Amino acid sequence: MRLEYSREAITDLKRLRAFIAEHNPTAASRISSELKQGVQSLTSHPKLGHGVLQAPDPETIRDLVLGKYIVRYLLLQERVVVLRVWHHLEEER
Repeated sequence: MRLEYSREAITDLKRLRAFIAEHNPTAASRISSELKQGVQSLTSHPKLGHGVLQAPDPETIRDLVLGKYIVRYLLLQERVVVLRVWHHLEEER
């Protein structure tokens, strides 16, 4: 499986890292690495997340919970597309 990030997901990751770095730069690096590793695991285990019930097709639009963060992704035949990333205390994206 090939892994891709939407423009929105890249913006989300930059926003989250900047917010965390304001308070704790070390934590920002650690959390960023953990998110990247967790997302990378989707290439070998694409159904690791659970289907989004309110989505038109819960089998293809899924959420992966990584600690306090939620990664919404689209599962296609040959690729996984990360759509959005947010902290669980934020509103759903």
